[in-house]
Amino acid sequence: MTELLSGIVSIIVINLVLSGDNAVVIAMAAQGLSETYRKKAIFWGATLAVFLRIGLTFVAAMLMRIPMVQFCGGILLAIIAVKLLKPEQEHEHASAKKGSGDFKKALLTILWADLIMSLDNVLAVAGAAQGNMLLLVIGISISIPIVLAGSTLLTKLMDKFSWIVYVGAGVLAYTAGEMMIKDQFMANYVHSYPVLEYGIPAGLIILTIMLGRTLRTQKTSSKNAAV
Repeated sequence: MTELLSGIVSIIVINLVLSGDNAVVIAMAAQGLSETYRKKAIFWGATLAVFLRIGLTFVAAMLMRIPMVQFCGGILLAIIAVKLLKPEQEHEHASAKKGSGDFKKALLTILWADLIMSLDNVLAVAGAAQGNMLLLVIGISISIPIVLAGSTLLTKLMDKFSWIVYVGAGVLAYTAGEMMIKDQFMANYVHSYPVLEYGIPAGLIILTIMLGRTLRTQKTSSKNAAV
C-alpha cells in the first residue's frame, strides 16, 4: 500500500512539473473563445491530453530513438507558438456556429501541441510507474483537476495582462528549442558547438515573439485602415 501511494505521488509530481508548458498551450488556445466554449476547450483539452499521454507511453520510448523526431517536433511547436500569438480574425460578437468552429480548432491545437511536447514527458512518468499501467493511469488522472485549474487561471491572467501571452509563447518556444537540441540528430553539433545549447532556445524565443508581435501589429493596422 505504501509503495502504491508513493508511486502515485511520484507520478503526480512529475506530471505536474512537466505539464507547465501544456497548461500554457491550453490557456493560449482557449483565450480567444467565448466563456462557454473556453471552459469546454480547457476541460476537454486537458482530459483528452491525459488519455493521449497514457497511449503515448507505449510508443514514446521507440519514437524517441528515431533521429529528427524531436527536432521536427520542436519546429512544429515553435510554429504553434507563433500561431497562438496571432490575433483572432473573427469579430467579437461571433455567431454560435462560428464559436463552435473555433472551439474545435482550439481543441485540435491543444491536442496537437500536447502530442508534440509529451514524448519526453511520458518517459519520465512511465519510469516512475515502473511498468504498472494502473499506477500510471491513476497518477495522471489525479493530475487533471490541477492542470485544469492552472489553465483556467492562466486564461484569466492573459485576459487581464496581455503581456502574459508573450510570456506563454516564450515558454513554448523555449520548450521547442529544448526538444530540438535533445534530438539525436543534434547531439554531435551541440557537442562541437556548446553555444547551440543555449543559442537555439534563446533564438527561438526571440524569433517567436518578434513574429507574433509583427502579426499583431499588422492586424491592428488592418483594423484601423478598415475603420
